Order: sequence, then structure tokens, then C-alpha cells
Amino acid sequence: MIEGIPAIGILLALLFLFLALRAGRRQRLVSDLPTSKTTGVFIGLVELKGTAEVQQPLVSYLAGQACVYYQWQVEERWSRTVTETYTDSEGKTKTRTRTESGWTTVAQGGEETPFYLQDDCGVVLVQPARAKIEPMTVFNQTCGRLDTLYYAKGPALAVANSDHRRRFVERSIPLHAPLYIVGQARERQDIVAPEIAHDPQADLFLVSTRSEEQVRRGLGWQFWLLGLLGAACAVGGWMIRDARLERAIPEHIPTYAIAGSAFFLVWLLGWIVMGYNSLVSLRQRVRQAWANVEVQLKRRADLIPNLVQAVQGMRDYEQNLQSELAHLRAQLGATAPGEPGADPQAVAATVGAVLERYPELKASDSFLSLQQSLVDTEQRIALARGYFNDIATFYNTRLEILPDRFLAALGAMKPQALLAAGQFERAPVTVKFAE
Repeated sequence: MIEGIPAIGILLALLFLFLALRAGRRQRLVSDLPTSKTTGVFIGLVELKGTAEVQQPLVSYLAGQACVYYQWQVEERWSRTVTETYTDSEGKTKTRTRTESGWTTVAQGGEETPFYLQDDCGVVLVQPARAKIEPMTVFNQTCGRLDTLYYAKGPALAVANSDHRRRFVERSIPLHAPLYIVGQARERQDIVAPEIAHDPQADLFLVSTRSEEQVRRGLGWQFWLLGLLGAACAVGGWMIRDARLERAIPEHIPTYAIAGSAFFLVWLLGWIVMGYNSLVSLRQRVRQAWANVEVQLKRRADLIPNLVQAVQGMRDYEQNLQSELAHLRAQLGATAPGEPGADPQAVAATVGAVLERYPELKASDSFLSLQQSLVDTEQRIALARGYFNDIATFYNTRLEILPDRFLAALGAMKPQALLAAGQFERAPVTVKFAE
């Protein structure tokens, strides 16, 4: 059993190394993703900032606060005196007493609901199921049995050896709370619009009440702390074994140095693989961003001529209809009863048939709709172009800074040229109505 302690230490070291590299990969992902606007969300991994909004919010259990997500739990404190038998250094059997204490969860629950993330441009639907949610603490209170909260929000029965003290904690995402979200965008099933939802292929799905800087800093600390814990396990397993076997630890320092060096080399190799793969993923996101620009340009080229044709047809249709109605009304007013001319009854029937057959038309509404479509289309193109330039800038920066510069050389990665205004014209669509 003692000889197996180093093997256990190595397994724990590898586990901590895996967790450290995962944290490092996510830190780089957060650093490399530019923030998108809600109206500029396209299919793929996106980063968003805004506030949580929903028409019918949840009401949290403890704080009674309007929210889109909450989790609560009630813990009860207990303590007990334990008498145990042990053998001292002289081989004599003795007894001693000690006090144990702790907290036991006696009740818990929570809810979540789809919500909209709102920024200064619009909203986008977020499906929080299976996301890593980082809420804020909105309720934290410890009380005894004399407090009404003790039984009002907690169970009636106590745990064994209870001290009759309970701790009530609730964490939630309040309505209108600022959020930082990283997740996969996909097309909604009900309408033509994107939504942020769980994707098993996505590197990260995070809904956090912390800021981007806090998230990035936290992942950085995880990377280093987990790595150091892995190194401690790799060396500590051998040290514990030697201590159990009552070996002189200073005599085995070379063994510890070899174990630490081996872990460091594996850590370095893992970091190289992680760093290179993150550069490849960033390059793919740059290509995807360019594809989004092409999609929006194609959308403009296809949409605007059709809109113009539809509005022009509506204009001509209304013009012809109004001319026909005016002609019919003129006939009705110009022919007196008993005088030669068009039959007044026949004309009135025709006018009535036309009014029943066609709705009221207003060309101004059609032109306003065309104008709004033009504005929306150009805004989507501008957002796609801005996103491409942002993520390409992140990519180019990665290729120049150390040590990523050496990793980029392994894949012969080259900087991505940015879009300039002159390059972005791309056969502009002219809105011109035929006479």
C-alpha cells in the first residue's frame, strides 16, 4: 500500500494538469473573443455583454427577488463528542475524546428560465440549460430556532446532534443584472433569429455576473494554482512514501527532482499543444468571421433588389388603382339620372367591388419599410465587418507576441489583412425606381 502512494500522486498530478490546461485554454478563449452586439450575433461562438431581461421573471425562494435564475440551500450545524481508542508510542492502549462539528444541507432548490440579453443595439435569446452559471449571492443569513426564518424557509425536522442553527444562502441572476456570456449561437426554431444555447462541441458556455476581466483573471489563477498542485502531488507522493518508510528525505532529493522535472516537461508539452490548438481555433474563427461578412454581402445583393421591385410594384399598383377609382367616381358624378351616359348603378357596383376586393394601400409605409430594411442590412454588414476586424486583430497580435510567435511558426501561420473602407464597397446596390 505504501509503495503505491507515488502512483496515486502521479494520477492526481495528471488530473490537476488536465484541469490546469483546460483553464488555460478557456482563459485564452476569453481573451481572444471580441465582444459582439446582439444584432451582430451570427452562427458560432460569441461573446456578449448586456443585462438579463424577461417578461415573466422568476421570484427567488429566500430573497423574493425578481430574477431569471436562482439556487438556494439551507444548512444546519451539528456537533458531537467522540470517544476513541488509540495506541501510543509505547504500545499502550488509551482513550481520548474530541469534538466534531460541521454543516449538513437539509434543503435546497432552484429554477432557471430562458431570458433575453439586452444591450444598446437589441436583444438575443439565451437558453441557460447546461451552462456554467456564475450567479451573485443575494441572501446569506444564519439564525437560530427563535428566528421566524428558521422554520418558515427550512424543514421542520432537525438533523442528528443539531446545534439548532441554520444557514440560508441564495445565489441568483437578478432581473436587469449585468451579464458576461460566452456561448454558441444557433438559429432559433420559432423565428428567424439567433439564440445562445448549449452545444457539446463548444469550448465554453458561460453565463456570469462577473466582468470579463474578473473571469479572465480567475481562469489565469486556476491555471497556475492547479499546475502547482499537480507538481506538489507528483513530488509529494514520493516524499510521503519515504516518510512512511522512515527513510531520510534529504537522501532522496534527486528522486524528487526527477519527479518534479518530469512533471514540468509534461506541463510544458501540454502547454505547447494547448497554445498551438488555441491558435488554430482562433484562425478558424477568423475564417468564420470572414464567411459571415460574405453572407451579409450576399444577403444585401439578394434582398435589396427584391425589396425595390416589390415596393415599385406596390407603388404602380396603387397608382393604377387610384386612377381607376378616380375615373369611376368621375363617371358616377358626371352622369345625371335619365341622361345619356354610363349607368350609375353599374358604376357604383364596380366601385363597391373594387373597395371590397383590395385593402387600403399607402405607398409611404412601403417606402418606410424599404428604408428600414436598408438601414438594418447596412448595420448588419458593418457589425460583421467590425467583428472580422476585431478577431483578426486578436489573431495578428497572437502571432507577434512571445511565446505564441514560436507556436505560430510551427504551423506557418501568417497575419490576416484587415478590411479597409475602400475594399469593402463590393459592387454597391443602387436603389432606383423605374419611371
